[in-house]
Amino acid sequence: QVQLVESGGGSVQAGGSLRLSCVASRYTSSSVCMGWFRQAPGKEREGVAAIYTRNGNTYYTDSVKGRFTISQDNAKNTVHLLMNSLRPEDTAMYYCAANWGLTCYGGNWYRSSQYNYWGQGTQVTVSP
Repeated sequence: QVQLVESGGGSVQAGGSLRLSCVASRYTSSSVCMGWFRQAPGKEREGVAAIYTRNGNTYYTDSVKGRFTISQDNAKNTVHLLMNSLRPEDTAMYYCAANWGLTCYGGNWYRSSQYNYWGQGTQVTVSP
Protein backbone atom coordinates (compact mmCIF):
# COMPACT_ATOMS: atom_id res chain seq x y z
CA GLN A 1 0.00 0.00 0.00
CA VAL A 2 1.45 3.34 -1.07
CA GLN A 3 1.42 6.15 1.45
CA LEU A 4 1.54 9.86 0.70
CA VAL A 5 2.38 12.26 3.51
CA GLU A 6 1.90 16.00 3.10
CA SER A 7 3.52 18.75 5.13
CA GLY A 8 4.15 22.47 4.97
CA GLY A 9 0.71 23.92 5.45
CA GLY A 10 0.06 26.82 7.79
CA SER A 11 -1.37 30.29 8.18
CA VAL A 12 -0.02 33.27 6.26
CA GLN A 13 -1.12 36.73 5.29
CA ALA A 14 -2.13 37.58 1.76
CA GLY A 15 0.92 37.97 -0.45
CA GLY A 16 2.90 35.45 1.56
CA SER A 17 4.37 32.12 0.54
CA LEU A 18 4.26 28.50 1.62
CA ARG A 19 5.90 25.34 0.30
CA LEU A 20 4.00 22.11 0.56
CA SER A 21 5.75 18.76 0.36
CA CYS A 22 4.43 15.29 -0.40
CA VAL A 23 6.59 12.29 0.43
CA ALA A 24 5.67 9.01 -1.26
CA SER A 25 6.49 5.54 0.03
CA ARG A 26 7.06 4.39 -3.57
CA TYR A 27 9.67 5.55 -6.04
CA THR A 28 8.66 8.71 -7.87
CA SER A 29 11.47 8.23 -10.39
CA SER A 30 9.17 5.84 -12.25
CA SER A 31 6.39 7.20 -14.41
CA VAL A 32 3.80 8.68 -12.10
CA CYS A 33 1.34 11.53 -12.30
CA MET A 34 1.42 13.35 -8.99
CA GLY A 35 -1.08 16.07 -8.32
CA TRP A 36 -2.11 18.60 -5.73
CA PHE A 37 -5.76 19.18 -5.08
CA ARG A 38 -7.55 21.50 -2.68
CA GLN A 39 -10.94 21.62 -1.07
CA ALA A 40 -12.44 24.61 0.69
CA PRO A 41 -15.43 24.24 3.03
CA GLY A 42 -18.62 23.81 1.05
CA LYS A 43 -16.79 23.47 -2.25
CA GLU A 44 -15.79 20.58 -4.46
CA ARG A 45 -12.24 19.29 -4.56
CA GLU A 46 -10.34 20.92 -7.41
CA GLY A 47 -7.08 20.18 -9.15
CA VAL A 48 -4.37 22.75 -8.53
CA ALA A 49 -1.24 21.38 -10.20
CA ALA A 50 0.34 18.15 -11.34
CA ILE A 51 3.64 16.82 -12.57
CA TYR A 52 4.42 13.79 -14.71
CA THR A 53 7.66 12.55 -13.20
CA ARG A 54 8.85 10.70 -16.31
CA ASN A 55 9.53 13.91 -18.22
CA GLY A 56 8.86 16.68 -15.69
CA ASN A 57 5.89 18.11 -17.57
CA THR A 58 3.82 20.32 -15.30
CA TYR A 59 0.18 21.34 -15.33
CA TYR A 60 -1.67 24.12 -13.50
CA THR A 61 -5.18 25.34 -13.10
CA ASP A 62 -5.62 28.88 -14.42
CA SER A 63 -6.11 30.53 -11.05
CA VAL A 64 -2.62 29.57 -9.83
CA LYS A 65 -0.56 29.97 -13.00
CA GLY A 66 2.36 32.29 -12.39
CA ARG A 67 2.02 31.96 -8.61
CA PHE A 68 2.42 28.24 -7.85
CA THR A 69 5.25 25.95 -8.94
CA ILE A 70 5.21 22.17 -8.71
CA SER A 71 8.51 20.31 -8.70
CA GLN A 72 9.92 16.84 -8.04
CA ASP A 73 12.83 15.50 -6.05
CA ASN A 74 13.14 11.88 -7.08
CA ALA A 75 16.05 11.25 -4.72
CA LYS A 76 13.63 11.86 -1.86
CA ASN A 77 10.47 10.53 -3.51
CA THR A 78 9.03 13.98 -2.92
CA VAL A 79 6.92 16.46 -4.82
CA HIS A 80 6.78 20.10 -3.73
CA LEU A 81 4.25 22.83 -4.35
CA LEU A 82 5.71 26.31 -3.91
CA MET A 83 2.90 28.81 -3.45
CA ASN A 84 3.71 32.50 -3.84
CA SER A 85 1.49 35.58 -3.77
CA LEU A 86 -1.10 33.71 -1.76
CA ARG A 87 -4.66 35.04 -1.69
CA PRO A 88 -7.50 34.47 0.78
CA GLU A 89 -9.26 32.41 -1.89
CA ASP A 90 -6.37 29.93 -1.77
CA THR A 91 -7.51 28.92 1.71
CA ALA A 92 -8.32 25.20 1.68
CA MET A 93 -7.20 21.75 2.69
CA TYR A 94 -4.52 20.69 0.23
CA TYR A 95 -4.15 17.05 -0.76
CA CYS A 96 -1.43 15.18 -2.59
CA ALA A 97 -2.50 12.44 -5.00
CA ALA A 98 -0.73 9.94 -7.21
CA ASN A 99 -1.33 7.36 -9.92
CA TRP A 100 1.57 5.28 -11.19
CA GLY A 101 -0.45 4.32 -14.24
CA LEU A 102 -1.46 7.84 -15.27
CA THR A 103 0.39 10.10 -17.70
CA CYS A 104 -1.27 13.40 -16.68
CA TYR A 105 -1.94 14.12 -20.35
CA GLY A 106 -5.16 15.29 -21.93
CA GLY A 107 -6.57 16.83 -18.80
CA ASN A 108 -6.41 13.57 -16.87
CA TRP A 109 -4.46 15.27 -14.15
CA TYR A 110 -7.40 17.48 -13.21
CA ARG A 111 -9.84 14.68 -12.47
CA SER A 112 -9.65 13.47 -8.89
CA SER A 113 -11.21 10.16 -9.96
CA GLN A 114 -8.04 9.38 -11.93
CA TYR A 115 -5.90 9.08 -8.81
CA ASN A 116 -5.76 5.99 -6.65
CA TYR A 117 -3.55 7.19 -3.80
CA TRP A 118 -4.23 10.17 -1.57
CA GLY A 119 -2.60 11.83 1.40
CA GLN A 120 -4.41 13.02 4.51
CA GLY A 121 -4.14 16.70 3.61
CA THR A 122 -2.51 19.80 5.02
CA GLN A 123 -4.40 23.00 5.83
CA VAL A 124 -3.52 26.30 4.18
CA THR A 125 -5.11 29.46 5.57
CA VAL A 126 -4.53 32.87 4.01
CA SER A 127 -5.74 35.93 5.88
CA PRO A 128 -6.48 39.28 4.16
